[in-house]
Amino acid sequence: MKTNEVRIRHVAIGLNYIDTYYRKGIYKAPSLPFVPGQEASGVVEEVGTGVTAFRIGDRVAYATQPLGAYAEIRALPADKLVKLPDAIDFPMAAAMMLKGMTARYLLRQTIALDQSDSILFHAAAGGVGLIACQWAHHLGVMVIGTVGDDDKAELARASGCDHVINYRRENFVERVREITDGKGVRVVYDSVGKDTFGGSLDCLEPRGLLVSFGQSSGAVPPFDIMQLSAKGSLFLTRPVLNAYVSTPAELQEAADDLFFVVTAGVVKISINQIYPLAEASQAHRDLEARKTVGSSILIP
Repeated sequence: MKTNEVRIRHVAIGLNYIDTYYRKGIYKAPSLPFVPGQEASGVVEEVGTGVTAFRIGDRVAYATQPLGAYAEIRALPADKLVKLPDAIDFPMAAAMMLKGMTARYLLRQTIALDQSDSILFHAAAGGVGLIACQWAHHLGVMVIGTVGDDDKAELARASGCDHVINYRRENFVERVREITDGKGVRVVYDSVGKDTFGGSLDCLEPRGLLVSFGQSSGAVPPFDIMQLSAKGSLFLTRPVLNAYVSTPAELQEAADDLFFVVTAGVVKISINQIYPLAEASQAHRDLEARKTVGSSILIP
């Protein structure tokens, strides 16, 4: 084991849409072949030279690169880990670290939301969506969510959405304009990509912000930047979690915020699918077919 590394025996592994991007080559892995996954929880089995923050037996979790979480045991740099509070068990940690810290930077760092704001969150019943909508509701924000069926609509309402739009039956742009009396929302959070990008721009109020943080329906095609001007001097960003937790201090702050809202009961983590690690391929198929709700985990 290398200097400053920790060896972990995984207890639970997080399943995330970004895993499918690496598998398909949309995001380039650093080398081939590679082991996917960047989120898991487990127990420290060994610490390398130079590691002082962790001891054998510590309960830990992580949700950042390097890739390699789809494994029973792995070593990774100690500065990528955080210790788990007693109130957070291993499955919950694996289900929430990447999604929860993503929700945190979306709501608290891409823009400073306040109680006068309204937002549109696509895929509101997804892993990030359920966490983010609960968190946004706690902040006093008016939350509009989109979903693909009635069961997911019910779940989104129970998780903080003031209004839910079934995009299979309703035009989400028209509904957002109707809900906001023609004004539009201040922020649209869009992890769907190609299928929703144009409509998301049309849902924004003047000087509104589109946060494009995923592309489950495919990559957003090239577009004329003058659209942002013509539609009301709009803002557009394409953030990723790693840019917001690039230092140990940033990682710890993000994790602490997440642990606080979960242990305080502000955000409840829903683990609705559990797969053996050996069935990761089926988990990917279910995720891409939009058969999953909330968080999913793999068990080694």
